[in-house]
Amino acid sequence: MLDAISANRPIQFVLPAFPVKSPNREKVLGHLPDLAEELAIAFLDELCAELTEVYPPGVRLTICSDGRVFGDLIGVPDEDITAYQHEMAALISATGADRLALYTLDDYAPGVSPVSLRDLLDREYTEPLSSLRAKVRADPDLRAMYLGLVRFLLEDRYGPDYTGTRAALQRESRHRAYGVLARSRAWGELVGARFPAAVRLSIHPQPCGSAKLGLLLGRTPDAWLTPWHAVAVREPGGCTLMKRIEAERLGARLVHRAGRPSHYVLP
Repeated sequence: MLDAISANRPIQFVLPAFPVKSPNREKVLGHLPDLAEELAIAFLDELCAELTEVYPPGVRLTICSDGRVFGDLIGVPDEDITAYQHEMAALISATGADRLALYTLDDYAPGVSPVSLRDLLDREYTEPLSSLRAKVRADPDLRAMYLGLVRFLLEDRYGPDYTGTRAALQRESRHRAYGVLARSRAWGELVGARFPAAVRLSIHPQPCGSAKLGLLLGRTPDAWLTPWHAVAVREPGGCTLMKRIEAERLGARLVHRAGRPSHYVLP
């Protein structure tokens, strides 16, 4: 960042985020972006605009959509990931500004199949699980991220269609969480190589002094809740992110736009 400022160039930010909607329909409305993503994109665009007022050369923020990276581990079909990425690109384009951009694993190796893309990422950037397990045991912050992934994986699969036991799913989630964490870290390495001078942002809470800056994408009672694991609920005073089942328990009314479910409204 200091190099960009010294040269009076735009500052580049990267944000690994917006992978794909959760497969648990008790949390989200469907597999496509809705008002939750729209509000988050509007917030990011406004943030970039406000930073540009302070720093006239401006800022550029690239959203590194990572659904393709671990879709096979979270049980989301690649066609749903493709549809989500296309809709996200349309949302970004609709801002009418050049401050935001989208980058995906597909852009790393255009024309390569999703399975081959993940194989390529594993060969070039993914560390052995034995090494990662040791790091999780030794690093409290990394362990907290791992446990957060276990929680999300358990919630995403433990929906109305799941027929197994919670204990079995908990064991499976612990195993899959290491795979997701390994791929996420590999994606971080790839993004770092692709955008070496960029300031790194994160949708996860970050400790002071971290190499990344934590960013909250919406008003929510849970700092780990994201637009792709939640729905937008309009209420007096603004919009809040919450799980779909929670919105329905509160008696919120579902709103459709352009023939698709968009968000809820509380009286």
